[in-house]
Amino acid sequence: MASSVHPSSSFTTRELCLAAVMAAVVFLATFVPRIPIPLGYTHLGDAAIFLMVLFCGRRETLIAACFGSALSDLIGGFPLWILPTLIIKFFMADIAWRVIRPDKTKASPARLVVGFLLASAWMAAAYTLFGALLYDSLAAGLASAPGLIAEGVLNSAIAIVAAGILQKTPLGQR
Repeated sequence: MASSVHPSSSFTTRELCLAAVMAAVVFLATFVPRIPIPLGYTHLGDAAIFLMVLFCGRRETLIAACFGSALSDLIGGFPLWILPTLIIKFFMADIAWRVIRPDKTKASPARLVVGFLLASAWMAAAYTLFGALLYDSLAAGLASAPGLIAEGVLNSAIAIVAAGILQKTPLGQR
C-alpha cells in the first residue's frame, strides 16, 4: 500500500480513497477499545496511525490520523477535544513520519522505535497541556498524563510487533 507523494497539491483518486479508508480504520481502532482514563479514554488508534506511517503515503497518513481520531471524539461524546485532537494527531503522525521515513524509504528498527516513542511523547505532553487549558486546571491535565504515557508505550509496542509481522506479507514487500 505504499503510495508516492506527488509534488502537486491535488489528490489522486487512489490517495483520497486510501485516506478515507484509513480514517475509518483509525476511527474504529480509537472508538471501539475505549479504556477510561481521567479526562478521556485510551485506545489503539495510535497503533493504526503508526502502521500507516510505515505502509501509506504521508498525506494519506496525516489526513487519516486527524479525521479518524477527531471523528471518534465527535461520536464518542468529546466534542470539546475535536480541535486539539486534529492538531495533536497531525503533529504526532508528522513526527513519526519525519523520524522514521525522512527519505520515504523503509525504516531501520532503531528509527522505528525512536519515531514511535517521540510521537507518543508529543501526544502525551500535548493532551496533558490541552487538558490543563480546557479544564483550567494543571492538576486536571496532569491527572491524564500517566494514562496517556501508558497509551503511547502500548500503541508503540503493538505497532512494532504488527510491523514485524506485516513486513513478511506482500504489503511489507512493496
